[in-house]
Amino acid sequence: MLESGDVVLAQIQFTDSFEVKKRPAVVLFEEFSNVIVAGITSNKEMAGIKLAKEDGAIKDSVIKTNYIFTITQKAIARKLFRLNQKKRNELHFELSKKLEKLKN
Repeated sequence: MLESGDVVLAQIQFTDSFEVKKRPAVVLFEEFSNVIVAGITSNKEMAGIKLAKEDGAIKDSVIKTNYIFTITQKAIARKLFRLNQKKRNELHFELSKKLEKLKN
């Protein structure tokens, strides 16, 4: 059972091509075997939430709060680690801000 804040290695299809690669992503929530995730990149220049080795990442990375998509449970190869409570709170706060903008 996956939980919000779990970082997984999953088969991800890129939006600009049909290419599929194994990439890390953070689980936002799971429902009916659909898993909503935010992508993670090692490109530290990208906007998002910084994720350091101390947080459990293999290398310094960024959680891309603008790159959210749905995958199936079958696309997940394995769980890598779980974000600590501080990072989970930061992630939820940033996503809430983005959703709040939609109201206006």
